[in-house]
Amino acid sequence: MKISIMKSYLNESIQHVSKAISSRTTIPILSGIKFDVNHQGVTLTASDTDISIQSFIPLEDGDKSVVQVDQPGSVVLPAKFFVEIIKKLPSQEVHMEVKDNFNTFISAGATEIQLVGLDPEEFPVLPSIEENQTVSIPGDLLKNMIKQTVFSISTHETTPILTGVLWSLVDNELKFVATDRHRLATRSAMLDNAEGIRFNNVVISGKTLNELSKIVPDQNTLVDIVVADNQVLFKIDRVLFYSRILDGTYPDTSRIIPTSYKTELVLDTKKLSESIDRAYLLSREEKTNIVRMQTMDSGTIEISSSSSELGKVREEIEPADFSGDPLRISFNSKYMLDVLKVVESEQLMIAFTGVMSPIILKPLDDSHSLYVILPYRTTN
Repeated sequence: MKISIMKSYLNESIQHVSKAISSRTTIPILSGIKFDVNHQGVTLTASDTDISIQSFIPLEDGDKSVVQVDQPGSVVLPAKFFVEIIKKLPSQEVHMEVKDNFNTFISAGATEIQLVGLDPEEFPVLPSIEENQTVSIPGDLLKNMIKQTVFSISTHETTPILTGVLWSLVDNELKFVATDRHRLATRSAMLDNAEGIRFNNVVISGKTLNELSKIVPDQNTLVDIVVADNQVLFKIDRVLFYSRILDGTYPDTSRIIPTSYKTELVLDTKKLSESIDRAYLLSREEKTNIVRMQTMDSGTIEISSSSSELGKVREEIEPADFSGDPLRISFNSKYMLDVLKVVESEQLMIAFTGVMSPIILKPLDDSHSLYVILPYRTTN
């Protein structure tokens, strides 16, 4: 293998695929990035068995020459060192040549590096996926849906299925659900091109979705999604992102969402967020994160918290609307702030069916999102 390649394109591809490399792998070949060079261009691949990412660099991009192939071939190079060194090379053109025993020589400007490569034949083959069920979604929408749900996944490996986000597609509606049994986030979107395609119980690791989100462009570039038996493939420009679907059946969360409420509040999202953030500072010191919310006789909403060592904080905010029974409720302020960070609506409806019933949060100008937080039982 012998090529000359533009550093910026090589670096971008390396940054994409390196997201699939685990620092804790026990399989030496998976600590590397595989290079495949032919007369169409260069393909980089990395994998940790749960996710695999492949990035293609074409010979030309528009009228710009990107890669010159003198000799096709393959090699696996140690990712940890390779990722760092390419960024630091002095010139915009990088020359790579693989010689006997996969020894790889890299030069740029006056810099010359020799790396010990590995046999590409030992690298695992990427999953084979039939692309007969493909849906497309704008990249910015996909990123938003991930951001507005992934914070609610469980971080405990004792229930692996809850460390992922549940995906379902029914009647052109793509829906995400995430829960850690103390809170729940749902986000849905209607897709234009999903006629006749449906799936459910597709659970993708939250960690994987966070990595995917870093690769998806901010603009509304279309991302193609292919769902197979135990794998999902995301196609983004010249990047292929494979993810394993988590084993197991996701619990039915629909039963915990009430359909009627005894109390409904409409509050300014920013004011509520700032108020709870201040109360959180004290509740954090108690290591409980408990903040109380109650309706006052004057019609305002009181938000308070206390610390046995530091004191108390209390403030009142005016609701935009209030109906139903008076209320006094306690909740985890960290969970509430996690929701408020991702709500893009200026106003938020908070609904209750009782003191120990789930707290429902609905952004007022977004019918596609809903959040649930379980309250705390407190003695005072």
